Amino acid sequence: MGDRTSPDAHGPRTVVHLLRHGEVHNPEKLLYGRLPGYRLSEHGQAQAKTVAAYLGDADVAAVVASPLQRAQETARPIADAHGCDIGTDDGLIESGNLFEGKSFAVGDGALRHPWAWRLLRDPFTPSWGEPYLRIAHRMLGAVSAARATAPGREIVCVSHQLPIWTLRRYLLGQRLWHDPRHRQCALASLTSVEFTGSRITAVRYAEPAGPSGAMVTGA
Repeated sequence: MGDRTSPDAHGPRTVVHLLRHGEVHNPEKLLYGRLPGYRLSEHGQAQAKTVAAYLGDADVAAVVASPLQRAQETARPIADAHGCDIGTDDGLIESGNLFEGKSFAVGDGALRHPWAWRLLRDPFTPSWGEPYLRIAHRMLGAVSAARATAPGREIVCVSHQLPIWTLRRYLLGQRLWHDPRHRQCALASLTSVEFTGSRITAVRYAEPAGPSGAMVTGA
């Protein structure tokens, strides 16, 4: 997917980096969603440090994170490197999902049970979780609030795969329902929203910690 740019804007250039958290310690291979207590794995901690080094020369004025543990832990090395406290914004939280706490392992996961089938009746909203449009609106609110804290500088917002991907599709004018296998939002990746004044003038993507598949276990 290419960048979106808009040349007809005036004002300071501000960049809000949406950082997906690093790999999570999840030996049970559950869909943990908003459940508490899911921390970064050792590899996830290394990914967070890699992103902090990648942003070492950036003009980061603030670091904001989802309230979930994995996002807060991913934010810490960046905040420490730039002498920032970590702010918390509930608008960056993982999407709500009615399969939370269930296993999706092939052959013995939640989808083999008839009770789950009714939750899949509408993939466009979706029927199993928080509506895509609601996700996009709360994420845009969080990004706009972050931009307003430090015009002309850079802000890092740590969030989660589906919220970041949904906002990106929303900003690019694409339909919000999608095949989750095709999301471009690797672990510890950066989706950077550039503003000129209050207008979005570019959306860019980078993988400073390397690629990972959209359906990686432990994500």
